[in-house]
Amino acid sequence: MGIFKEATADKLNDLEQATIVTHLGIEFIEIGADFITARMPVDHRTHQPFGILHGGASVVLAETIGSTASFLALSSPMKQRAVGLEINANHVRSVKSGWVYGKATPLHLGRSTHIWDIKITTEDDKLVCASRLTMAIIDL
Repeated sequence: MGIFKEATADKLNDLEQATIVTHLGIEFIEIGADFITARMPVDHRTHQPFGILHGGASVVLAETIGSTASFLALSSPMKQRAVGLEINANHVRSVKSGWVYGKATPLHLGRSTHIWDIKITTEDDKLVCASRLTMAIIDL
């Protein structure tokens, strides 16, 4: 898919400097043939007022991973962009501390849209959030 074979987690982390990604402490950790994983700390940056992971932070993690995966899957990354069209998230478990891990896998990689399944889990692999992201593929 696209430039997946050339991407590394370190290159993606360097690309995200001075963005919401670094502000929230999100780090890409693995890129596979058809998936990307990243992690995010559950701390003061990502808490809501009651001391648990903010649902919006989970959505930022999901969209970050899915939109990056879409960019890497583009057939012509110099002539196209992947932009968010719709995201939904079901928050199923609260988390107070530690790390959460997100993994994006493709459901559909079409000419004009990509759809990603993103699962966010705890350090012991319990589901925290299930998200689906639809990306529009536009020509520059």
